[in-house]
Amino acid sequence: MTADWLPAGARLPRPGDEDAARAHWARWREAGPPAGGDGGRDGDGAGALLDAIFGNSPFLSRCLVSDPAFSRLLLEEGPDAAFAAALEEASSAPADEAEDALMARLRAAKRRAALAIGVADIAGAWPLERVTGGLSDFAEASLRAACRSLLRAAGKSGRLDLPDPGDPEAGSGLIVLGMGKLGARELNYSSDIDIIVLYDEDAAPVAAGAEPGRVFVRLARRLLRIMDERTADGYVFRTDLRLRPDPASTPLALSARAAARYYREAGRTWERAAMIKVRPVAGDPRAGEAFLDVLRDFVWRRRLDFVAVQEMREIKRQIDSSRGGGGGDSVAGRNVKLGRGGIREIEFFAQAQQLAWGGRDPELRPRGTLEAIDALAAAGQVDGGAVAELRDAYDFLRGVEHRLQMVDDRQTHSLPGDEAGVAAAAAFAGFDSPGAFSAALLARLRTVGRHYDGLFADRPAAVRAAGELALPEDADDPATLRALAELGYADPARASATARGWRAGRHSAMREERARELAAALAPAALAAFAATTAPDAALARFDALLARAGDGARLFSLLSANPGLLDLVADVMGSAPRLADLLTRHPDVLDSVLSRDFADLEAPDDLGREPGVALAARRGLVRLFYAREFGAREMKADLAEAARRAGDIQDLFDVQRRWANERQFQIGVHLLRGLLTPVEAAGPLSDIAETCLHALTPAVAEEFAARHGRVPGGRAAVVAFGKLGSREMTVGSDLDLMFLYDADPGAAQSDGRRPLAPGAYYGRLCRRLIAALTAPTAEGSPYEVDMRLRPSGAAGPIACSLAAFAAYHEKEAWTWERQALTRARVVLSTGGLGEEFERARLDVLVRPRERAALAADVAAMRERVRSERGSGGRWSVRYMRGGLLDVEFIAQFLQLLHAAEAPEVLAGDSVSVFEAAGARGLVDADAARELAEAAALWRNLEGVIRAAVGARAEGEEAEGAIENLLARSSGKAVLGALVESMRDTAERVARRFDETVAAQAA
Repeated sequence: MTADWLPAGARLPRPGDEDAARAHWARWREAGPPAGGDGGRDGDGAGALLDAIFGNSPFLSRCLVSDPAFSRLLLEEGPDAAFAAALEEASSAPADEAEDALMARLRAAKRRAALAIGVADIAGAWPLERVTGGLSDFAEASLRAACRSLLRAAGKSGRLDLPDPGDPEAGSGLIVLGMGKLGARELNYSSDIDIIVLYDEDAAPVAAGAEPGRVFVRLARRLLRIMDERTADGYVFRTDLRLRPDPASTPLALSARAAARYYREAGRTWERAAMIKVRPVAGDPRAGEAFLDVLRDFVWRRRLDFVAVQEMREIKRQIDSSRGGGGGDSVAGRNVKLGRGGIREIEFFAQAQQLAWGGRDPELRPRGTLEAIDALAAAGQVDGGAVAELRDAYDFLRGVEHRLQMVDDRQTHSLPGDEAGVAAAAAFAGFDSPGAFSAALLARLRTVGRHYDGLFADRPAAVRAAGELALPEDADDPATLRALAELGYADPARASATARGWRAGRHSAMREERARELAAALAPAALAAFAATTAPDAALARFDALLARAGDGARLFSLLSANPGLLDLVADVMGSAPRLADLLTRHPDVLDSVLSRDFADLEAPDDLGREPGVALAARRGLVRLFYAREFGAREMKADLAEAARRAGDIQDLFDVQRRWANERQFQIGVHLLRGLLTPVEAAGPLSDIAETCLHALTPAVAEEFAARHGRVPGGRAAVVAFGKLGSREMTVGSDLDLMFLYDADPGAAQSDGRRPLAPGAYYGRLCRRLIAALTAPTAEGSPYEVDMRLRPSGAAGPIACSLAAFAAYHEKEAWTWERQALTRARVVLSTGGLGEEFERARLDVLVRPRERAALAADVAAMRERVRSERGSGGRWSVRYMRGGLLDVEFIAQFLQLLHAAEAPEVLAGDSVSVFEAAGARGLVDADAARELAEAAALWRNLEGVIRAAVGARAEGEEAEGAIENLLARSSGKAVLGALVESMRDTAERVARRFDETVAAQAA
């Protein structure tokens, strides 16, 4: 048995464990006639190959010894023939085969396929692409065999009426999607397989009386058992369905329609990244390809949404935080997948750029990692030298990964942690010495790390060990200044002086010895954390300002020392979000709001999912639960009411309300900064915070006012919200656009208190008291500004308006822009049914027929007036730029005012909802509706993060610098470039739609 198929000059690995090799040789001889003379030590090819296997892989050795007939086929005819036989064995599916028999057959075939592929890999007979492709082909064949069997069983039981029982997959409506490495045909040797099971409920031949969901969920559950369950024969593949839409709350099998709706309405960037590699691997091929067509617009978008930038940053942060295996020149314990410079970084290097540029260039959409990098190089996004180095590193690291997994068929990516284990791994990898292996591995890891950091503009120096910083008590030494400069500080002397000032007790909060001791211990880590931001000097200065306002330095430094993640969060805020940093500096106690157990638990551990996207999905699920539980309107009202019970008087209530609102807004700001919440998602909770404050303050102010002035007979009042609060599109720091409405008995001349007032004066003064309650600065600040200019006649009209005056004004005097504003009006608080009466009056105004040309002319004129007054702003002023958010909102309002009479549904919801409703009714064409809805989401998300970071004015060198720092830090300069291009493209499209929809219609 000479194994003539071995490649000429094949360099087989030496046995890493001689004792194990001898033991396996003995078992081999017991199982059948020996091959290769004396165990291959006489130079026989087959014997040398067996020697390499027996001395390195207990798993492959067991496979060889336990199946002598297949082993002889493999050794005599080679892995091509042996793998083909195993694949044929898996693919066959006898019509009358029992499920247990199928499971046993697939497991036997898997062992044989694993053996054939492992031998081909060890012998160098197959390149990496064929190894990973063979593993993927076998997984696909197994899934198809299982699905055929299950579909036949469903047909026999009467649950399905299969169009062709001889080909049960065809026309079945079953869709099994291969994700991740399976989809890309890149499975590793002991890989799990990630799948999504769907069904086309319109095409599925479900029998009369059967429920499609039940039929296919049952099928998915049995498919999981067939593939995943460990029996005496082993398992086929560990099978994971956690990449399906919203896995915590959805069944194992979803309808294709529900999945499409999920991706359209709630799909995340990590899911888009996962879908780059998706392909149908089993089930109805026509239904599978049809679903991929539906997914195409979800995955490949012409515009790069800022939400995508945030989520790419979060996925990257997970990759960075999972970098394992230590550093230096030791490879012991090194994780070749997740660790620094590992396989994951190569994959994300490709996927991040595909998401950034692939929407505009279909050539950048290959499923495979190396094919994607080649395509990026062809498009000029990656240089040729980087491609060659990344290809070499990918081949090498995947080879090492496979050797680690072949040892015992275990899904590991880490080298052993001891010298003996590293030596064995080196031998199996074909190296003559552990030193040569370590040098080759480290060279590849460093190469990958260099390219990864270059793409994402990391600061590798900023993650150096904090202990390398020495901070002398009295003066700066050159070594300290050099270290700080290397970390990224532009003024290392000032940075050193700032940190030494903490230890010297320069701030009153640092006068206690305990505070100074804690500061001295934490200063190096703090300096490194601030250096990891894109603006180290500014971040450190802001933290120093926070310390100057803190009441207890020992408490603050104790919190930071005990919660390492908190230091990173503070550094994030100080370095990337000046507005949040200002809030934290003025009110250091808001830091407590992110230390609650509920909030801290949202930083879910990475092992909630093997892939960063799965872990991100898990954290997002926790975030949704947190907001549902803590930020619902009812829950917040109860929470603030409980806090208000501790207020001694109304001034205390003002402080309680401000502190409560600041804490909630800070929590949301942190989630926005971390990419765990999008601004569109945050808009509802932010609106509820404002409404909760109004509900808490208005009755208290009214009661205090009534104690002096009494009440107006038959008096009723309502608070009407316009603008962002009215449409529930609040951002962090939004003003409150309000109107105070009242009504009274016709004969009511004055209130009945000690100091009576006429109704108009009564409600006018009450309105001013409420505004003061919301805006007057106290020790806890002022979370809101209030704008009352949207009331009838604006600043010239009375501050409180009667319902009759409102109706008369809009009957005879109101301008078109005031009716535009009225589309977003909403009652947030009322008494005596006045809110319902206002809503009827509002709708009466909005549904009146309007002449298209005159309306278009008014809207276009107002757009130009606003732009002339406000200017277009800087490059990040997404509201006022041509084609920006203002244009989107004006198009939506034009459609609302023009079509409300015939299609009142356009009056409900935000701008995105308006365009969706208008598109569904054919009021605008489908492409325009989709483009405008996407633009509305892009601009709202971008504006929301900018507002949270730098406030309302995104102009000026400092603000623009902060925004660009935030964006560059999010995902690197390459992705920032894609976002800027996407913004430009979106603005051009919106401007064109405005001209077509509004300006061209003007008289």
